[in-house]
Amino acid sequence: MMYVLGVVLAGGRGERLSPLTQDRAKPAVPFGGRYRIVDFVLSNFVNSGILSIYVLTQFKAQSLLEHLDRGWRSTDFLGEHFVTAVPAQMRMGREWYQGTADSVYQNLYLIERHNPKLVAIFGADHIYRMNIRQMIDEHQRKNAETTVAALPVKIAEASQFGVIAVDPDWRIVGFDEKPSRPKSIPGEPDYALVSMGNYIFNSDVLVSALVSDAKNDSSAHDFGRNLLPDLINDRKVYAYDFRSNRVPVPFKGEEASYWRDLGTIEAYYEASMDLCSVDPSFNLYNRSWPLRTVAFGDPPAKFVFDWDDRKGMAVNSIVSEGTIISGSLVQSCVVGRNVRVHSYSRIEDCVIMDWVEIGRGCKIRRAIIDKSNVIPSGTQIGYDTASDRERYFVSQAGIVVVARGERKTDWIMTNP
Repeated sequence: MMYVLGVVLAGGRGERLSPLTQDRAKPAVPFGGRYRIVDFVLSNFVNSGILSIYVLTQFKAQSLLEHLDRGWRSTDFLGEHFVTAVPAQMRMGREWYQGTADSVYQNLYLIERHNPKLVAIFGADHIYRMNIRQMIDEHQRKNAETTVAALPVKIAEASQFGVIAVDPDWRIVGFDEKPSRPKSIPGEPDYALVSMGNYIFNSDVLVSALVSDAKNDSSAHDFGRNLLPDLINDRKVYAYDFRSNRVPVPFKGEEASYWRDLGTIEAYYEASMDLCSVDPSFNLYNRSWPLRTVAFGDPPAKFVFDWDDRKGMAVNSIVSEGTIISGSLVQSCVVGRNVRVHSYSRIEDCVIMDWVEIGRGCKIRRAIIDKSNVIPSGTQIGYDTASDRERYFVSQAGIVVVARGERKTDWIMTNP
C-alpha cells in the first residue's frame, strides 16, 4: 500500500463558536456527548488505514493536547505508527503560524523525515465520515498532483462559501471566495462546488508550492486563498466529489455525504440535535466506520424513576457514561459524562456537557451548557430572552450558551 502521511490542521481559534472556544481550541470542543470534534477526522484517517498522523496545534491547545494524549496514544492500538501532536514552535522565524499553508511549511522537516509519496492535509473542524482511500484512488486514477475534496451545494447557498470552478472532467480552473454569482458545476446548473478543506498532495508538489508561497510577502499563506489558486495555473489540480464517497454499511436515514462545518453556535447546535433523531442523518452507532475517542472508566448511565411524578427518563436523547437522571424528564438532548439532573426538572432540546449539575425544579430548553457548571434549583433558561441575555450568551437564533464553569461538581463523591 502506498505510504501516505496524514497532517491534521487543528490550530484554529474558532472565534465564531465562542464562548465554547473561550478556553479551548475549536477541535477540542466536545460533541456528541463523549467525543471531541478532532476525533472525527482522526477516526476517518485510522479507518482509512492512514496511521502516521501529525496534528498541528496552536491556539489554546492544552485541552486538545490532553485529549490526544489520553485517547490517541499510538502504543494503545497503532503499533509502530503514530498520532503525534505538534505545537507551534517558530522553527522558521519569530512568528506563529500565519495561515494554514504556513503551519505546514513551518513543519516541512516532518514531511522530509518520512518521505511519503502522498500527503493528506485535512482540517479538524468538521463532522463527517469519509473513506479517504477512495479519494486517494481517484487522485491516482486521474494522475492528479493535487486533489481537493469538494461538496456540491445549491447555488442559492453557495455565496457563503469559497466556490471551486471546474471543467467537465472536474479539473479545477478557478477559486472564488464567497462570490455573489457562484459558478455552477458543468451539467448541474443548480449546484456549485464548495471546498471541504481536505487535500491530497503529491509530496514533491506540496513541498515546492509551500516553499514558493513562503517567499511571497503579499500572501496570506492560506491553502484556499493563496497556495491552491497558484497551483491551478501549471499543475494538475482536481476536485473530488464527496457525494461518491461511501462507508461500508450506511444505516437507515443516514445522509451519504453528511458534512457539517461547526463554525457557529447555530451550526454546532443543529448538528447536535441531528444526533437525537430516531434515524439520524449522522449515526454515532454505525460500527462499520467506528468513531474513536478517550475511553474513560466511568460507570453506566443511571435513571431513577419517580412513580408519583412519572419522571426519571431521557427520551430521544443521547446520555453518556456516569450520568444520573433522577426524577426528571430529559427530552431531545445530548448529555455528556458525569452529569447529574436532580428531581422535578424538565430539560428539552439541549446540549449538556460533562460534569454539569442541574438542581431540582429547573426548566431549561434550547441551551448549550458547557462543562463543570452548577445550575441552581429553580433556574429557568430559554424562556425569557431578556433575562437570559443578562446572565448568559444568547446567539442570534436565540440559543442560550452557559460558558464553561470553574470546577467539577462534587455530587459524585456523595451519591451512588
